[in-house]
Amino acid sequence: MKIIDKIALVLIIIGAINWGLIGLFQFDLVAAIFGNMTLISRIVYSLVGVSGLWGIKLLFDD
Repeated sequence: MKIIDKIALVLIIIGAINWGLIGLFQFDLVAAIFGNMTLISRIVYSLVGVSGLWGIKLLFDD
């Protein structure tokens, strides 16, 4: 597994944990750490989203 695949996987896991916290406890961990829709939190959300798209590629790798 390439390093970019590992980074994408870690970001996907972070995103999944964040969505789990939102769904179960109405607690947004990214917003709690970086602020609500600050530049940094938007970058984190964007990176998680791009990683999710990259994760589609991981489904078809051998």
